[in-house]
Amino acid sequence: MNVSSPSLPSNPLSIENSTQQAIGVFDSGVGGLTAVRKLVNMLPNERVIYFGDTARVPYGNKTAATVSAYSQECVHFLIQRQIKLVIIACNTASALALEDIQRISPVPVVGVIEPAAEAALAETRSGRIGIIGTRATVQSGAYQSAIKHLCTQKGIDREIVVFAEACPLFVPFAEEGWHYHPATRLVAEEYLAPLKKAQIDTLILGCTHYPMLTDVIQDVLPNVSLINSGEEAVSVADAILHEQSIHAMQRGMNRIVECYVTDKSTAFMSVAERFLGFPLGMAEEVRFGK
Repeated sequence: MNVSSPSLPSNPLSIENSTQQAIGVFDSGVGGLTAVRKLVNMLPNERVIYFGDTARVPYGNKTAATVSAYSQECVHFLIQRQIKLVIIACNTASALALEDIQRISPVPVVGVIEPAAEAALAETRSGRIGIIGTRATVQSGAYQSAIKHLCTQKGIDREIVVFAEACPLFVPFAEEGWHYHPATRLVAEEYLAPLKKAQIDTLILGCTHYPMLTDVIQDVLPNVSLINSGEEAVSVADAILHEQSIHAMQRGMNRIVECYVTDKSTAFMSVAERFLGFPLGMAEEVRFGK
């Protein structure tokens, strides 16, 4: 699991207080709200603080050093709000910055890579697994490495073959709300053709934007099981909360989702609510110092 084993903070919270602290979720933009939607549905008593680095999105075309620096700033912001766990709802940040984030975090950190890889291994029948994501996620080889590591760890000796394709245009299509648009279908046919030819039976949606395009992807690959990386990370987070006995026992008085972004465009609220699946309420803009 992509989970840190952090040292205790200098002023550790008691278990009683920890149960009332929020779960922090961050992404390079609004895509991570698909993971928040699962989090709210699965753990309705939990408070959630979401941070979207919308001023610097996308992370998928940036260097590893830049992604790590940006990601650490976002996590520092969340830690200052006394959270009890961090979910990195960004595949690029999980692929390129997870270890750096774990080093600075006093609370457990869950990435999306290993939970999704584990789910794909459990789901596949043929051993032919596909991955779609940003160019940075695909080029990092993080999913391939995670699958290989899990096969060794679990003693899986059957042949597992992994095929990966970058799908950069899926992000703007998802944000534009073009979930069923003919252009989205044409691009999906183009992107997914190599995976169809490879006869995969399981596909990891390696970007939290991509679940918004599930219907189109499933239509192009009708007999393929889709793995939602954000949802798998939420399941791992749930297990950690149980293990550490820090689940919220009742709903807090504050609104269930607090949202912060580095740039609140005029279209942000409508896009965010499309991803979240229910009205967001308010989003506060945060500016990092130079």
